[in-house]
Formats: sequence, structure tokens, C-alpha cells
Amino acid sequence: MIRRPVLIAVSTALAVSGLAACSTGSTDSADSGQESTSKADSGAFPVTIEHAFGETKIEEEPKRISVVGVNDADMLLSLGVVPVSIPKVTWGGDEDGTTPWFDEKLEELDADMPAILDQTDAIPVDEVAKQTPDLILATYSGITEEEYKKLSEIAPVVAYPDQPWATAWEDSLDMVGKATGRNELADEVEADTQKLYEDVKKDTPEIQGKTFIWAALATADLSQIPFYTTEDARPDFLSDLGMENAPVVVENTKKGEFYAQVSAEKASELDSDFLFTYAVEDTDAETYANDKLVGQVPAIKAGHMWASTDNVASLAAGTPTPLSVPYAIDEFVPGIVKALEGQ
Repeated sequence: MIRRPVLIAVSTALAVSGLAACSTGSTDSADSGQESTSKADSGAFPVTIEHAFGETKIEEEPKRISVVGVNDADMLLSLGVVPVSIPKVTWGGDEDGTTPWFDEKLEELDADMPAILDQTDAIPVDEVAKQTPDLILATYSGITEEEYKKLSEIAPVVAYPDQPWATAWEDSLDMVGKATGRNELADEVEADTQKLYEDVKKDTPEIQGKTFIWAALATADLSQIPFYTTEDARPDFLSDLGMENAPVVVENTKKGEFYAQVSAEKASELDSDFLFTYAVEDTDAETYANDKLVGQVPAIKAGHMWASTDNVASLAAGTPTPLSVPYAIDEFVPGIVKALEGQ
């Protein structure tokens, strides 16, 4: 799958990694392995987990887990398990390369910060090896088969189930629950998270059933209008809130392709009630609205676009996890409501 240039900056940053195999990264902190605050289910091991590159057998409960997937660190913490290393969050993260929801949960668990590995240009295989993990998680990632094989020389690897960058948060949580032997707890965490969504649905009747497009507009190139398809995990947050992918998104979704784009000359065909897009400057929204072609997108023309410069909230919603969803509900949902009100 080839990513077009207009999406590279956003997609790579959200993904937290460049995914090319053997270069090194920086270790900001290290840990010798921390006690979990939860226990594995009785009889949970051995367990075999199927994924895109085959299957991985885990003989016994892992004690030192390295994370190279984008959301696996959150999944682990939600289950009371602290990893020995995590990817640095370079887009939407704080100055230390983590997120507010991860830090809050880590403090709640009274645990030390794991080693933070910079995956901007490549998965730092050598640095991962230095953590001496007994399991590596990549359930929401884009690792290649070659990278999978290199990492498997270090420890068993659980990769994404089917397509890269397309794992729903529920599936990631389920896989991490199986890998750590915490299936029952994973079910509980999922139920609690789903309840948060259900509560929002009750509190926001004005957004229920509204159609949306999750776009990735860029002021540097207004000749194309790129947007994420139903194959991507980003729109899942809005769908879980009770909104619906616009028909044009569904029509342009192809198996294994996480985004699509159309010529700006067809802007008027991108019909939806609401359009979200990332923004770099506060003036970007005005730029899009005033463009003679992009400005013809129905939601933009009607004033129902939200061009957000809040990378943290966008990350929380765009890569939903049991830890990030509460943050996204507080910081992201109000922006949707305002946009639909034409503010």
C-alpha cells in the first residue's frame, strides 16, 4: 500500500513510527520490569494468537513487554500491565513524548515511566533488543513481514490481525488481553469504554445519525481532497459516537486502503453533514472556505467544518483507546457540536 505525499505528514506522525528496520532510537528512560497491578486469568497460557503474518504462541505470562504499535501501550496500562518500552509520541504528545492519558494512568498505577524509543524514522530494533523483552506488541501498526521477522528474533511478536493501520481499538484490546492472559479484564475494560460512548449518545442527540468525512486537507495542495475510509481506525471514534460515514466515503472505500482522495474539482460531490480536518494554523479554516474549489464541499460551504489545531485532542480521537476516549470526549466532542451548530 502506497501512501500519497499529502497524507504522509499526518499519517506518519499519528502512527508514531516510520517503520524501516534496523536503525537505533533514543532511550529516555529504562526499567527493569515492573509488577503488574492485575493478575492473569487461570489457565490463560499457553495461548496462540493469529495475525497477518501467521500465528504467535506465548508459552507463559510475559513479564517484559515492548511496544512498537501505536496504541498497545494504552491497552497494556488499561489492563494494569506496564511495558518496558513504548514508542515516542511525536505528534500530539508532550515534550517527553507521551500523552496526558498515558501519564495519568501510569501515575494511578504508581509505576515508573518505561523506556521511550524514537520510531520517527525507523523501528529501533537494536534499542528494542536492549530492553530484553519476552513479548513485542504491534497490533495497530504498519510493520512489514521483514520487520516482523527481525523483531521475532528478539521475542514473540503479535502483529495486526489483517491490514496495517486498520485495527479497531476493540480488536487491539482483545489481542493484548489474550497476549497478557487478561481476557476477562479486557472484556470489562471494553464494556466500560462502550458505556462512555453510550452516555455521550444520550447527551448529544444533535449529532446522532449525522454523516461525516474525516479529511486531511493541506493548504500546501488544494488540488486534491484526501479523506480516511472505513478501513481506517480514525473514523471509528465518530461512528462509535453515533455518527455515520458519509455515503461518498463508503463508496470510495477499497479493501486494504485506509484513505482515498478526489480532485478538488469534484468538491461539491463530497456531501456530508460535518467535515473534520487537521489544521496547522488557525487561519487554515478560512483558507479552505475561501478556496474556489475546496470551498464547494457542502459541509465547508454550510459552515459545518472543524479544522482543528489541537493535535492532542485529535490524537485522542483519531487513535481511540480505553485511556484516550475519556479525553477525546471532553476535548473533541464539543468541537463537533459547535461545528454542526455553525460556530
